[in-house]
Order: sequence, then structure tokens, then C-alpha cells
Amino acid sequence: MRALLVDRSAPAGLRLGRSPDPEPAPHQALIRVAATSFNYGEIRHVLENAPDGAVLGWDAAGVVERAAADGSGPAVGTPVTTLGHDGAWAEFRAVDTDLIGIAPAGADPGAISTIPVAGASALRALHRIGPLLGKRILVTGATGGVGRYAVQLARLGGAHVVAVTGNPEAHGDSLRALGAHEVIVGPGAVDAPVDGVVDLVGGRQLVDAYQALAERGTLVAVGHATDESEHFPGGAFFGDQGRHDRSIATFFLLACTGLAPDLTWLSALVSAGELDPQISWRGSWGKAAEAAEALLGRRLHGKAVLELDWSVAVATTE
Repeated sequence: MRALLVDRSAPAGLRLGRSPDPEPAPHQALIRVAATSFNYGEIRHVLENAPDGAVLGWDAAGVVERAAADGSGPAVGTPVTTLGHDGAWAEFRAVDTDLIGIAPAGADPGAISTIPVAGASALRALHRIGPLLGKRILVTGATGGVGRYAVQLARLGGAHVVAVTGNPEAHGDSLRALGAHEVIVGPGAVDAPVDGVVDLVGGRQLVDAYQALAERGTLVAVGHATDESEHFPGGAFFGDQGRHDRSIATFFLLACTGLAPDLTWLSALVSAGELDPQISWRGSWGKAAEAAEALLGRRLHGKAVLELDWSVAVATTE
């Protein structure tokens, strides 16, 4: 099959080539991929540590080519969005059926390919915080793919949404259009305690966001964009002065169960225009290096989508 392969000698460490077709396990469906979306974490961390020839990728959308042998999951021809540890950057992908979301007929594969990591991470983080109606929710790193979904979903859930971005002047209007009530430069700028935090940055911002939590508030640590350590000041975990029962929850999406219904629900909202996938770069997978370099350079705010264009020349692996 055709695939994007890890290649240290190629621009951004990726080249188009060929790889063996995946062999699905009984509980897996074979998906013909139409589009995939890049995530900063897989480009920044997974790609740099992967061996040459590997086929990576977490997010992919397409149609079911072969249904799971055990009878689980969607039927042949069903449009889907999928999540996995790897294998998304290829013509075919074998996916566990509990990581497959069914998309509406006619759904844009590029749009729904943004859902698995970004949309599902935002949704599960907000679920961990609890009921949102009337709550104040802080989202750090709000201009990224997960952050933009989190802002929209928190607003949809009835929360008062406070979005954090390093440049409110540049991104304030777009974040307010997604549902943010306030746009601030850092967690330390909040004007009142918050009931929950979706933290996508880590480091100092996580520490400051925890300090902004109200009694019984929860911070969910989803992303670690800064690669910085967290150093809490003395007394940060005292429970007096309105700080009783605050908590920090760690997060790993693929450890969550029951993701297929989440992916299906999110696909319906994106397809209906009720959620904006916030695609900021879209092009053929022949331009994968361009997308990866823009993502690493922090020149993209939102999602980068690659569409599998079979007219692009593909090299043969040795």
C-alpha cells in the first residue's frame, strides 16, 4: 500500500513510499483512508523517535473496506473516523472497532479526520471536570486543535469559558467566535476562581491554572506543549482559604473506554456545522513536510489536514 514513511534523510523526516498492507485482527476493521490530520505531539515527539520505514499517525477518516471478522463495528462502505497508536498515514489502516466512529453519509473526510485526538481529548477532559452548566471553565493553549474543540464544547455544555492564549490581540476575535466569553494572556489574569481547567500547556501555566481553581475544582492535564517541569510553591496544596478538595487529573486518551460513541457523536456535530474543526492548513499528502514544519514552527493555529492524493508519485521502498 502507499504510505507516508519515516525517513530521516527526507524533509521533516517523512517521504511517500510503500509499505505492506495491514492484517486486521478479528476485532479490527480495515479502513480505506481518505484524510488524516496531524497532531503536534506525534510530529514533535513520536516522529523523532520512530525508526525509518515506520507508518505513524493517530487520526484518520475514510470508509470501511473490510468489516471486523468478529462481527463488531460498522459494515463495509460505512464512512468513519478512526483513532489508534499508529498507521493513520497510509492507504489502509487496521483499527480496533471500539476506536471507530461512524460519520454521517456525505461527511467531509478532512473535517472528521480532525476529531479523534483533538475532539475526543477535549470531550473526555470536560467529562472529567463534571457537569458544565453554569460553571467557569478555563482552557489553556486555546488556539491549538484540542483547545479550540474544548472552547466550543465547554460553551455547548453551558459553561462560562475563559480562553488563554499568548496573544489575545491576534486570536481574541476567533476564540470569541468559537464561544469564549473571555480571552486572557495567562491563568494568572483570571478575575475570579474557575471550577475546571483543561490544561494543554503544562509547566508554569499548569501551576498558575491550579492556583486559579475554586473549591472542589478540577484541573485536567491533557497536553504538555512547553516540555517544562511543574514546580508548585509551598502551600499550593493546603486546603484552607477556599482551596478545599481541589484536584489534578492526568489524562491518556487511549486508556479511555467507550470512545466509539464519542467519535460518532462528534462526527455528527462537525458534519452538521455545530462544531468547527478549525482547519488552518489543508493539502495533499505530497506536502506533508510543509504541514509538519508549519506545525513545529507554531505557525498553525488549529488543525492541519492531509488528503490522500493518489496522483502524487510514490517511491518504492527497498
